[in-house]
Amino acid sequence: MAKYIAKRLMYMVFVFFIMSILMFGIYKMVPGDPARLLLEGSKASMKPEVYEMQYQQARERLGLDKPIPVQYVVWITNMLQGDFGYSSNYRKDVIDVVAAPLQNTMKLNMLAIVVVFLITIPLGIICAVKKRSTFDNVVQVFSVVGYSLPTFIISLVLICLLAVKIPIFPVSGVNSVGFSGTAMQKFFDTLWHMALPVLVIVLGSVGSITRYVRAAMIESLSMDYIRTARAKGVRERVVIYSHAFRNALLPIVTIVTGWIMSVFSGSVIIENIFLWPGIGKVLFDGLMQQDFMVVLAMQMFYVIIALLGNLVMDIAYCMVDPRVKLD
Repeated sequence: MAKYIAKRLMYMVFVFFIMSILMFGIYKMVPGDPARLLLEGSKASMKPEVYEMQYQQARERLGLDKPIPVQYVVWITNMLQGDFGYSSNYRKDVIDVVAAPLQNTMKLNMLAIVVVFLITIPLGIICAVKKRSTFDNVVQVFSVVGYSLPTFIISLVLICLLAVKIPIFPVSGVNSVGFSGTAMQKFFDTLWHMALPVLVIVLGSVGSITRYVRAAMIESLSMDYIRTARAKGVRERVVIYSHAFRNALLPIVTIVTGWIMSVFSGSVIIENIFLWPGIGKVLFDGLMQQDFMVVLAMQMFYVIIALLGNLVMDIAYCMVDPRVKLD
């Protein structure tokens, strides 16, 4: 196991550097000059020679006066040391720009992941056990509807129903405007603001994962060892959870790991719809403002999430199924 993990970590480092080169090269090919954007607001009030002097100083501060290979080496070296560069849009270091939004995104997505797991795993198992029953058919219909609808459609419908027609939940922000209260009150106020975006993620994800859990359980329940266990008089609960579900975990691990990675990338849309101050909104604003240092930092975060997700999936294979050898 340790040898395999070491190999995978070396592979992750290699892929990380390849992706960093590709990302850096792509954004360097995008038209635009961050140094000029940095001085955009004060150009009219400056003399041409003063503007040119400050422009050259801005290029030096951003490292744009060096060749592109040197810029990449400086950028990747600084990034590995925790320095993600300077934001031309926010006028401060990138690490200060993304710190709070990253925490907000983690809170939103981790809560959604926990809720989805609590719903889909039991629901998929029940649907498999009660295959072709009325309950199973109803769940399958709603699963297909939830799986087919785009995220922004679900968001607009929920906003209309639960924020406009029946004003239960707020539609934007992390806390109420001018909120002042205890830490516990702030916690519940944050949960109240998270309700709609979390509900959108859950409704958009429950269908697909429930169907995968159901399919994996149906296949596992049809195996000969399940019939043998039942013939021996093993209790049905033990047959379902100790035998069938354990052997159905391998395909479930695959889809769940991929879904977790997609949740972080899909939150870009949800955070912009609900004005949730997470990294999705920061990434969108960075793209619109050509703030490439912020965008590069966010893209490398998604690369790390994908690499770690694949490593966790490979390790989970071995833990779920001892027949899988990590050679």
